[in-house]
Amino acid sequence: MQWYNGSLLTGGDEQSDVVVPFDSLGLRFGASVFTTLRVYDQDVSSLRSQYAAHCDRLTQSLRAFGWSLPDWSAVAQGCAQLQQSYTVLRITIFANGREWITGRSLPAKLAEQQKTGLCCWLAPSIYSRSLPTHKTGNYLACHLARQQAESCGAKEAILTNVQGDWLETATGNLWGWAAGQWWSPVGNHPSNRCLPGLMRAKIAKLLDQNGQLVNEQSWSREVWDQFEAIAYSNCVIELMPVHTIISGQTTLRYNPQHPSLVALRTLIDKNGQIKAESYETGDKQGKS
Repeated sequence: MQWYNGSLLTGGDEQSDVVVPFDSLGLRFGASVFTTLRVYDQDVSSLRSQYAAHCDRLTQSLRAFGWSLPDWSAVAQGCAQLQQSYTVLRITIFANGREWITGRSLPAKLAEQQKTGLCCWLAPSIYSRSLPTHKTGNYLACHLARQQAESCGAKEAILTNVQGDWLETATGNLWGWAAGQWWSPVGNHPSNRCLPGLMRAKIAKLLDQNGQLVNEQSWSREVWDQFEAIAYSNCVIELMPVHTIISGQTTLRYNPQHPSLVALRTLIDKNGQIKAESYETGDKQGKS
């Protein structure tokens, strides 16, 4: 089941396939932007789903590229149609403003992996993303990096620049724990730019609200070599610990149950409970 250009398409429909013209910019160049959100409580309007923030990010990219904005009421309608069936929605907007929304389930064994952590492969700079501050349909570099990571026995890839600095993973933003605080890579140089992830911003805000500053700077070897714990985040998996990083012939190992990770996971879960309670209260007040 999917939603395209104002219509719900199901597997039983004769028109269930999305027809894209062969000369479409989306087909030829990946000319689209997308965002992937997690549906909480079977409702994208739940505060935890950050639906408005996802739409804002799409809008910013569309305006930056000079592309057409979608019919946001159609986007909302499509999400409402799919939110009862899927826990993850991907909203794609093409250059002409047409929307395409697809759904899927959460990754298998997510809760278990959040405890045991994942293995990552350190990718060379040839896999760096184009237009790294936007989520465009041209995600081939990330796909190939993850494909190569899997061939090495890993589940995720860490992208790097030509200087060897760590940037982000193929699907999320990096976090490292050292010297009693969290670090997250950022830099002003074009080769250091990363996607401004919504979950990254949420975690940074939570840490700030609890009196913990995030050290934001480029992750050169001098920086990442001191980390005691590493994780990555995105809106689907929230926070994922890393237990191993494969770097050529070198293997780096970390404790996926490091106290800093446990504390951060607890902070995220606690905020989620507060958000859920706030939403239920607001919903009841709205109906009264």
